[in-house]
Amino acid sequence: MNPLLSVVERKLQSLPVAVQLEMPDGAIVGPTDPKVRFVARDKGALAHLAEGAVGVLGQDYVEGRIDIQGNMRDVMAASAALLPGSPVDAARGGWLTELVRKVVSVWRHSVERDAKQIEFHYDLSDDFYALWLDPRRVYSCAYFRTPDMNLAQAQEAKLDHICRKLRLQAGERFLDVGAGWGGLLLWAAENYGVDATGITLSRNQHAYVNKLIQEKGLSGRVRMELLDYRKLDESTPFDKLGSVGMFEHVGRAQLPDYFAKLRRLVKPGGLIMNHGITAAGLYNAELSSGMGEFIEKYIFPGGELTHISSVMGALTQGGLEAVDVENLRPHYARTLWAWSDALEARLPEASRVLQGEEGARSLRAYRLYLAGCAMAFEHGWIALHQILATGLSDGRSDELDNPSDLAYPWRRTYMYTDA
Repeated sequence: MNPLLSVVERKLQSLPVAVQLEMPDGAIVGPTDPKVRFVARDKGALAHLAEGAVGVLGQDYVEGRIDIQGNMRDVMAASAALLPGSPVDAARGGWLTELVRKVVSVWRHSVERDAKQIEFHYDLSDDFYALWLDPRRVYSCAYFRTPDMNLAQAQEAKLDHICRKLRLQAGERFLDVGAGWGGLLLWAAENYGVDATGITLSRNQHAYVNKLIQEKGLSGRVRMELLDYRKLDESTPFDKLGSVGMFEHVGRAQLPDYFAKLRRLVKPGGLIMNHGITAAGLYNAELSSGMGEFIEKYIFPGGELTHISSVMGALTQGGLEAVDVENLRPHYARTLWAWSDALEARLPEASRVLQGEEGARSLRAYRLYLAGCAMAFEHGWIALHQILATGLSDGRSDELDNPSDLAYPWRRTYMYTDA
């Protein structure tokens, strides 16, 4: 027997779900009633299957070298079992790797490159995202405050969770850095009465949110600008600031400067909420087995993950103090499965929206991306942290007396009091 085929057969037999493989010559390996089918059109894909290089196998799928058939939850169960070990541990590099990563991080995150990278992802197609996001198009981790919440309810709960942590008050000036399709921006304005400004690098999002602002009669109190965060004017600081699902695009080497910029954008005593994906490993910016390369190539070019301990260090370097930190990892796993299930239920419509061979490749990539990330959050290979921060203390003694110039009360009672 072919040694490669022998390895593949043993791999398939060890998987927790029934998987069948169709070889390039039409030969069938595996059970007759599988839950998942791999149809290999290229011998190279067989080698990737034998290695357990699931990210590279994902690239094979996107490029048409292998077809993957079956429920995405079963596909991910098989994928996790194919891995040769922890994708977190295997991605760790030595000091030279870290040095190279730092140099690359600085190079890849210029204002111009970041704009192109954001356009690559977020301007793919508004109609495509609308197929599987909630009605508010909130493209970040939801907050399932109760187990029975559906996605739309959990996204509204997340928006309110952030607003409550920030203790938003009517009349305050609020800045949303990386405002997406305007979910938080509009929720804060409509439910908390703030004067709200959002920024984005996505032209599609910019146009979409400004249209919503006009339709809702919020012109004059809410605005969306097409602007890089580094170019924001600091002369009139805001009362509160939110940054949701944005700092992953900043780059690890730029994080101290990023947090310093956020600090300068907020009044002394004001609050900053940073909500974003973090790495599970202390030293790796991506997952191994080709998973990180898959995300970089097809989904988020320029994206870099950082362990929460390093994020906290960068936050301190930027002149901020963390006053509350919450890990929402399982919430993001459930959010991603909800997105994945919604996309799988509307594949014919998605194919009509993303037309041509490029569109078909994008759809295959997103199918794996959503389900694969759900699996990664479930396994704890990546996490999601909300960090509430304020400027470093200047030595005052009245912080527990609720002085009017300090937004944070140093007690959690405000989180549990009905608004």
